[in-house]
Amino acid sequence: MDNKNCDFSPMKENLENGIKHLIHLLESNLKILSNESYCVLGSLEDVKDELNSLESTAASYYLDCYLSAFTDTHNILSSTVQHLSNLKHGALIVVERGDSIESIIQKGTAIGATVTPKLLGSIFYPGNPLHDGAVLIRGNAVVSASNVLPLTNKVFGEKKLGTRHRAAIGISEQSDALALVVSEETGKISFALNGKLYPINTTQPIVF
Repeated sequence: MDNKNCDFSPMKENLENGIKHLIHLLESNLKILSNESYCVLGSLEDVKDELNSLESTAASYYLDCYLSAFTDTHNILSSTVQHLSNLKHGALIVVERGDSIESIIQKGTAIGATVTPKLLGSIFYPGNPLHDGAVLIRGNAVVSASNVLPLTNKVFGEKKLGTRHRAAIGISEQSDALALVVSEETGKISFALNGKLYPINTTQPIVF
């Protein structure tokens, strides 16, 4: 984990407050249990919702920690995925970190340009021939677009994952790369790292 830049994030306070609120909800459930006239089921549902929200906030907070050591464009990536989310334009962006992923992807179209919101927005614009594949970012450059990534073989219960999300998890299983995903169905943002998928809190801007 690359977390040397986490302490300054203003989202840290939101995360701390969320944890405190979750603790308060759990303590309230303990008090409810002492009274046989009340049922904790409804309150536990609130705990579950709070935990899901807290997970999204934590993912937003730690995303910068995972990216900042490998690219100076993390602010651009943040604003771009937020914009794509608002438009519900599907996207898959892979940021190469310590491991080279050239040998485990099917290479797409070479780009070789600096990361900009306009470039990424145009690549993932519906109808663009490059928008279905993954963009590969190395350092501050878009290396290529329309790359094909390995798909995960994991089964996630009854939850069905689309190709972009399976590809994001797949590349993160075989390397230390981080993959950002925007769902074209819901506009939700998530990222994959070390074979796991983390939802991003889209109710507030991602602050890097």
